[in-house]
Amino acid sequence: MSGDHCPDILELSDGSFAVIGTDRTEELDGKLPADASRADYERIVVITRETLLRAKKDIPEA
Repeated sequence: MSGDHCPDILELSDGSFAVIGTDRTEELDGKLPADASRADYERIVVITRETLLRAKKDIPEA
């Protein structure tokens, strides 16, 4: 409401989550661990540690 833009994690009506963060796909794509991959339609989005820790209390265990 203040006009500020910041990272966020939102639960969607279908139970999945949307992440608003910084698109760093080009920078990080070649640095993914060997056991990680992404499809052409997926992006690597970075959020701050603080954002994830604050969201943790709102993410259900199951």
